[in-house]
Amino acid sequence: MKRTLFSALFLSSALLFGACNNNKTAEVGAEGMNAAATNAADAANPTVDNPNVASETEAPNPNAPVMSFAETEYNFGDIKPGDVVKHTFNFTNTGKQPLLIENATASCGCTTPNWTKEPIAPGNKGTIEVQFDSHGKSGLQNKQVAIRANTQPSITQIAIRANILPETGAAAATK
Repeated sequence: MKRTLFSALFLSSALLFGACNNNKTAEVGAEGMNAAATNAADAANPTVDNPNVASETEAPNPNAPVMSFAETEYNFGDIKPGDVVKHTFNFTNTGKQPLLIENATASCGCTTPNWTKEPIAPGNKGTIEVQFDSHGKSGLQNKQVAIRANTQPSITQIAIRANILPETGAAAATK
């Protein structure tokens, strides 16, 4: 009986002292706990400093490459159903550093961009060829190509347009 009573008293004392020590806010303070959580979140998600991307508080990089297009839109006009057409967009690097295109993506699988892969020195020219496959399409088509490069801003948009004429004659009758 004494052992049971002593064990219960010892267990109660341990719980009481342990419970009193649970409130870490009193020792560290709310600011300290929030700062620790913020520091842990910052360590888990480090910020990458890219000198070619301007933020709201940073001044733009005056030495960044600049992609200057002769045209940013091209209209193929009227095309027949099933036609595959291409257009080459020409641009010049009017910036002060070599321009490197990382990627070019189209808004639709029917549009395929192909671009200059090597760095383009200041003053030199590059191209982006855009192919459009009209199979399965009809009417007015507007397709965008997003070009990701080491420019400011990092994404540049170009566009193609086409009007796919209605099928006529035997081709329309066999479908």
